[in-house]
Amino acid sequence: MMTDKPYSASCDRNRDPILAVLRDYFADRRRVLEIGSGTGQHAAYLARQLPHLLWQASDRAENLAAIQAWICDAGPVDALPPIELDVANGPWPSARYDAVFSANTLHIMGWPEVEAMFRALPTVASPGAKLAIYGPFNYGGKPTSASNAEFDRSLRSRAAQMGVRDFEAVNALARQAGFEAIDDVAMPANNRCLLWRRSAA
Repeated sequence: MMTDKPYSASCDRNRDPILAVLRDYFADRRRVLEIGSGTGQHAAYLARQLPHLLWQASDRAENLAAIQAWICDAGPVDALPPIELDVANGPWPSARYDAVFSANTLHIMGWPEVEAMFRALPTVASPGAKLAIYGPFNYGGKPTSASNAEFDRSLRSRAAQMGVRDFEAVNALARQAGFEAIDDVAMPANNRCLLWRRSAA
């Protein structure tokens, strides 16, 4: 077992606001796919706090051991072993989920990866599935705060393909994938939790 797990302070700060949204929004859900589980902190915490959900964490292969370590250390939780998932290249799971969650991923992915993720969502999301995405977003092409503008500059200085995404562009991808926006929840530190539902047809 990994003794020195990776740790993200921001995960600890935002986990309870995210939990408050998902506790309501995913109340009637049973199987959730988390895309880009990162350190695994959200998977471990949310799976423990939402025991009615069977949690499927996913990320690139190099992050799976850390995610599993966090899940194991959380104690008995209804979470499956994390699976490898590269949004651009797969492999996407063959299982179907009635909920999909992702936090702080879209601004790290390149835009072609964001497009690939949304194109693939109908292959894993069952009809009527709910989608929740947490992170910073621009509106009307403009940042919502000076701190988000600075965060965007910092991201782009690290890698040209990174950057805070425009809500309108992301929502267009969701609509193309068959998801209708149903809520947009303001979160601490100028973040948002965007919520969609897939058509039941």
